Amino acid sequence: MLPRSNARIKAARTLLRRTTRAEARLFLADGPKSVASALAVPGRVRDVYATARASSEFPDLRTAAGDLWVEVTDSALAAISDSVSPAGVVAVCEFLDRPLERVLTDSGLITICADVRDPGNAGTLLRSSDAAGADGVVFAGRAVDVYNPKCVRASVGSLFHVPVATDVTVEAAILAAREAGLVVLAADGDGEVALEPDLELLRMPTAWIFGNEAWGLPRELAELADARVRIPIYGRAESLNVGAAATLCLYASASAHRSAAAD
Repeated sequence: MLPRSNARIKAARTLLRRTTRAEARLFLADGPKSVASALAVPGRVRDVYATARASSEFPDLRTAAGDLWVEVTDSALAAISDSVSPAGVVAVCEFLDRPLERVLTDSGLITICADVRDPGNAGTLLRSSDAAGADGVVFAGRAVDVYNPKCVRASVGSLFHVPVATDVTVEAAILAAREAGLVVLAADGDGEVALEPDLELLRMPTAWIFGNEAWGLPRELAELADARVRIPIYGRAESLNVGAAATLCLYASASAHRSAAAD
């Protein structure tokens, strides 16, 4: 059983820092759902660290991990987890991102996160994209590090399900999406087009752009899209947060695509 002072634990702990993650191209997946999703992707897991309690609590995970499963002390596990209440299992994983062109090739529904900085929101966008059947998620501009532990945890495994591209400008992502044959729609509270079930644009292969939590999508970026789409507010709420807005838009597109395929 590895103690907190072990060199492997110390090395894993450094992955809580973005600079170290980027240099090593490794990150931490914290919690049983994230670890299970990581193990389902061949060759992406280097080690799985678990407490004795987690070893007995998650026998299927232990079996799936095989020789990668390493028991550690509770204090060692706490050292490599940023969770307030660690579940007792953390995996060291290789980066998953792919070149933008590969993510966009033959895609019907793409999410572009433009300057989305909150890791919880970024994880929610990954999860909503996964649930809606999106073909990929692009983290563009000054977006949060997708391998931030809070983002990984908030995605509840979806980071391992949906192809991801990172480190591109918003302008480059929009241009590449259009060149890949996608209609680019900007979610914009002041958009000239309302999100309605019969909106013809939704039936086409689409890349949705979602802006920053605080200031939304800058006008100059929104105007690069083929259309700016607003979500009608029927009640008294001032607006929707980016996670809720993205979920509505992505599901509207997913539903329209299925209807078009059935026609």
